[in-house]
Amino acid sequence: MVEIIELDDVDRGLLHALQVDGRASFSRIGEVLGVSDQRVARRYRRLRGTGMLRVVGVVDGRRLGFESWSIRLRCTPDAAVPIAEALGRRPDTFWVHLLSGATEISCGTLQRTADERESLLLNKLARTNRVLSVSAHRTLHLFVGGRIGWSGLAALTPEQVEHMAAGRVYQRYGTGERISLGPGDQALLDTLSMDGRTGYADLAAVTGWSESTVKRRMEQLCTAGALFFDMDVLPTLLDYQTEAQLWMSVSPADLDATGQALTAHPEVAFAGATTGPTNLMASIVCRDDAALYRYLTDSLGALPAIRHIETAPIIRTVKRAGAVLPA
Repeated sequence: MVEIIELDDVDRGLLHALQVDGRASFSRIGEVLGVSDQRVARRYRRLRGTGMLRVVGVVDGRRLGFESWSIRLRCTPDAAVPIAEALGRRPDTFWVHLLSGATEISCGTLQRTADERESLLLNKLARTNRVLSVSAHRTLHLFVGGRIGWSGLAALTPEQVEHMAAGRVYQRYGTGERISLGPGDQALLDTLSMDGRTGYADLAAVTGWSESTVKRRMEQLCTAGALFFDMDVLPTLLDYQTEAQLWMSVSPADLDATGQALTAHPEVAFAGATTGPTNLMASIVCRDDAALYRYLTDSLGALPAIRHIETAPIIRTVKRAGAVLPA
């Protein structure tokens, strides 16, 4: 059970600062917040220890030539939880949700090769008799999520954000040709996916490299856009009680403009353009059911290009930001 604690301005500023730069030193965060580095360190340890936050190193599969897929499964009532947990343990899934009724699962995957894609979709899932139906669609473009973090964490002023970004330990570029992973990279990325603030000495131990090699390789991966650092925060601990996934149909001519409009909605934690009969997918985080209703009727209702919306409440998140969560 995760301990729920009261957040103050320092806590919220720390969360936002780590969203801007997940590997920022406590002294730099303290400088931005106007408090001591010891106070920042104590707050971080408290929040990290209760499961409130986790900085994670995230692989941008597009920079490595991976395929991003959004998958929906409909299962028999007794099978959804164990299948969701099994999907959560797979290294190629980066989020797994149980949806309303506990008979449907939604997950995102990164497939490195066509063989991996076919193994999951044609063999593992299609041949499981407790899976009643499978739909899988490519994620073609990301509007919110990944490098564009959830705006629900916003607490710093624009000037504070600019100061944090200017001194970011690893800058976010993501330009140039695709790169390939080499020996030792997987151990490095696996460790960072559990704790993006893992120290260089510990990273050197798991990779067998020197600390200078670890720093140099992380710089290469970040500069190429293959690695970035994200904040994994449980919305309920920030008093956001309602999460849902939306599948929307938008005319192709209006798809990009509608997706860009979602970037201004603080409720949107993820939004991407996909293939399939619905071509815009989003994950929504709201205070409560009333706030979700207002979002659907007011914010989305003001976007005329949306022709159809399917809404499914998220009843449990099994995996978020690349790691399995405790039950």
